[in-house]
Amino acid sequence: MYLFRLAMASLANRRFTAILTAFAIALSVCLLLAVERVRTEARNSFASTISGTDLIVGARSGSVNLLLYSVFRIGNATNNIRWDSYEHFAASPQVKWAIPISLGDSHRGYRVMGTNASYFEHYQYGRKQNLELASGRAFATDPFEVVLGAEVADALHYKLGDKLVLAHGVAVVSLVKHDDKPFTVVGILKRTGTPVDRTLHISLGGMEAIHIDWHNGVPAQGKGRISAEQARNMDLTPQAITAFMLGLNNKISTFALQREINDFRGEPMLAILPGVALQELWSMMGTAEKALFVISLFVVLTGLIGMLTAILTSLNERRREMAILRSVGARPWHIATLLIFEAFALALSGVVVGVGLLYVCIAASRGYLQANYGLDLPMSWPSEYEWTLLAGILCAALLMGSVPAWRAYRQSLADGLSIRV
Repeated sequence: MYLFRLAMASLANRRFTAILTAFAIALSVCLLLAVERVRTEARNSFASTISGTDLIVGARSGSVNLLLYSVFRIGNATNNIRWDSYEHFAASPQVKWAIPISLGDSHRGYRVMGTNASYFEHYQYGRKQNLELASGRAFATDPFEVVLGAEVADALHYKLGDKLVLAHGVAVVSLVKHDDKPFTVVGILKRTGTPVDRTLHISLGGMEAIHIDWHNGVPAQGKGRISAEQARNMDLTPQAITAFMLGLNNKISTFALQREINDFRGEPMLAILPGVALQELWSMMGTAEKALFVISLFVVLTGLIGMLTAILTSLNERRREMAILRSVGARPWHIATLLIFEAFALALSGVVVGVGLLYVCIAASRGYLQANYGLDLPMSWPSEYEWTLLAGILCAALLMGSVPAWRAYRQSLADGLSIRV
């Protein structure tokens, strides 16, 4: 114990260098734990981009492709599915709720999604969080009403009551616009940190209305055109949609209904489990996740090497100190143990400060990360894996501390009393 007190006194005598060394380790520990928490939460957040949905159904293609265009608004469907097929499964006794999705249009680079009131009632993200309106209301009976995601409203500076025109297709710059049927902003959603923020939501009737006078992908000309007022008085029931989401009464029936949909003879369709497809997609992106973790490990290693350098550099200045300790009865292993204690104390101080710094950073940035990126970093105790990482850092510090300890062990009494200048 007296050796540990002596090590503390020695560090206090060199407090400026010790504080800088411990702070460098603290920063590296904070970065490592922050990367680990962000990595873990990003995986969880990615997996919960959509939650509470049991099945996503679309035209037969690949599961990742269906997930990308239906949830992430990336890419396009290989084909549409008939409205009567949607009605058939929406009316199934196994189904609790159904959300139809119709895609294909955009506005200044942002995707437009046609749906119905069930979307605002049943769609969930994160830890089963429902969508909430920051202002306004959901679209109602008028087909030419639009509800904006938070990012769309902020980036394009839209507010309630503004008029906007949708474009045909998903290109950033479109030459074909539905300028004869403008939409009115009636609601703006709160931020979710998901693709919902980058989406304009209209009713299925609105999606049908802007295409009601189109034939074979080309708008009608002259007298063949139908005005917005005429469209309001027409039957706007869609003939086809892009995909739909299902919530079931009983989770046990998920696989049975999935098999029934995949074997449906009315038309080729594919039903996927969102969680399984999300994990499959995440595994394709795992390389970047691992690379980020390896970089943070190298940052910690750099901090420990800085500690080793500081102790080794001080050895030459402390030769007389070591010699005096030897002259009053300290054995070589006492000197070695003293330096190992110093290295451990520096690493332990860095770990404690680093963990404290991590929680300060989480508390300061938690709201921002949740609102803008959908990351809910928990203010919980370190996990078992994080404790393992911290223990590994302390073991590495002891291992590195043995290098200057070995040099001090070999240092002779004469070398300490007659310093070479």
